[in-house]
Amino acid sequence: MSIARRILAAFCVLVLAALVMVPFIQVMMRDIAGAAIIGAEEFTRFLLIVLVFAAYPLVVAERENIVMSEFHEAMPPALRRAVAFLITAVTAAAAAFIAYVAWITIFKNLNNATPTLKIPFWIFLGSTFFGFAAAALLHLIDLRHPPQQHTKVY
Repeated sequence: MSIARRILAAFCVLVLAALVMVPFIQVMMRDIAGAAIIGAEEFTRFLLIVLVFAAYPLVVAERENIVMSEFHEAMPPALRRAVAFLITAVTAAAAAFIAYVAWITIFKNLNNATPTLKIPFWIFLGSTFFGFAAAALLHLIDLRHPPQQHTKVY
């Protein structure tokens, strides 16, 4: 595993730990101390959004995407290779397009923030941009040799 992948995985583990701990602490504070943490729900949503988009490149790198393998297995080998290339190319283009849209949206929302905690929207959109830009790059790298075995998930 490369150093960049390890750093990203460690970041995702920390965000996941926070995603578990914030609601737990919120419940404990509300039930034991009788005082809820203001903005805990908003922060939990923030963490979930960041986790989903930051982890997406890890899913792509490990080829853990869910596919309809029944169709793939039913095809002759030559068609399988062509379809694998086509899927990889379309997926790279789609991820690049979403990254581009997220990039444009970041600059349109630089002054917007969440209502309670005032978390800037660019952080949410930044994780979206990062996740899809990294995924697009990984798919473009895969274009040289599209995966023959699409996934480990069936």
